[in-house]
Amino acid sequence: MKRLFDILASGLGLVCLSPLFAAVAVWIKLDSRGPVFYRQVRVGRGNKDFRIFKFRSMRPDSDKHGLITVGGRDPRVTRSGYYIRKYKLDELPQLINVFIGDMSLVGPRPEVRKYVDMYSPDQLHVLDVRPGITSLASLRYRNENEVLAKAEDPDKCYIEKVMPDKLAIDLEYVRKANLWNDIKLIFSTFREIITK
Repeated sequence: MKRLFDILASGLGLVCLSPLFAAVAVWIKLDSRGPVFYRQVRVGRGNKDFRIFKFRSMRPDSDKHGLITVGGRDPRVTRSGYYIRKYKLDELPQLINVFIGDMSLVGPRPEVRKYVDMYSPDQLHVLDVRPGITSLASLRYRNENEVLAKAEDPDKCYIEKVMPDKLAIDLEYVRKANLWNDIKLIFSTFREIITK
């Protein structure tokens, strides 16, 4: 049922949001050089790598200068990228990943290999399910960039505090996952974006 819901909802979303996709794509191209989409390797279900779709919100090759974005005004973020990130528009192309089966609408956020390699055997159970566009952990850590901006060493703060906390929340989701809770979480995500 979850997979069927993902296919129907993501397919409908891609069709209905196509005008918004086109508008954001034009905005990105007019604002800075580089591609419209940013495709980064993330780790998915079964510990397998896949390429995630996102609207590009940073200057090309920014990930070579660190994987963590700190604060609302990271100099690598483009002018359009600031607003694209603020309203979570950069995440919308992940509907493609959901439709083709790499991701689900709801599930633990997919991480890069560098951090997954640090997981304990118990934490690796977050990879028992498809990663999601939204999750309870991402809602609770919606101000993650601001938290990291205040840290003396953002990468260390992420590894030692943020990542373990998010994984604990995600593991609880994996143990209790059901479609009704997913639907409630989707509506909570919309509410959070609208009222932000």
